[in-house]
Amino acid sequence: MRRLVILIVACGVLAGCYTSGQRGGRATMAIYDFGPPPAALAQPVRQSPALEVWAPLWFDSQSIAYRLHYADAARLREYTRARWAGPVAQMIEQRTAQRLGLAMAGQGGARCIVRVEMIEFSQSFSAPANSVGVLRARVALLDLSRRQLAERMVHIERNAPTADARGGVAALTAAVDGLAEQLRAWERLFDGQGTPGCAD
Repeated sequence: MRRLVILIVACGVLAGCYTSGQRGGRATMAIYDFGPPPAALAQPVRQSPALEVWAPLWFDSQSIAYRLHYADAARLREYTRARWAGPVAQMIEQRTAQRLGLAMAGQGGARCIVRVEMIEFSQSFSAPANSVGVLRARVALLDLSRRQLAERMVHIERNAPTADARGGVAALTAAVDGLAEQLRAWERLFDGQGTPGCAD
């Protein structure tokens, strides 16, 4: 009888573990993107310059990354119950191209390319209740032969409204929109300097 009771209890525990693992616990997975671009900034697609965004493997995933600078800044952490809808580089490229009215590299006859190489894209906590979305990148203007015509570094921080994945997504979305604004200003600068072969 005792063995039967132990067997029943063990089966119950195993069934509970299986169900929990299968369903991922009570919390459902939250999937985020950057939302629709503001209608006021939508533009007809221009063929030149084209845009491409690169990211290192540890950022170019669907994980929403964060750092605890007050505990261990070198450790890159991930939210377990939230993720991006797609790879980060692809999402940033699509969002920024939409806001600037640019074609993405490889989709048209661009005479030059704006390349954004992501260095950091994470939610950074200075304290348990305080965080910002951080976007750092190297931006280069390339001609058709991939010769570099100009370069600049970008560092953007935006405050997170809440100290969780939802707040991090809001801050990082604002940082991506800040990237578009800086690229727009930079494009006007190099156009004004007569950079060859870039204008439509």
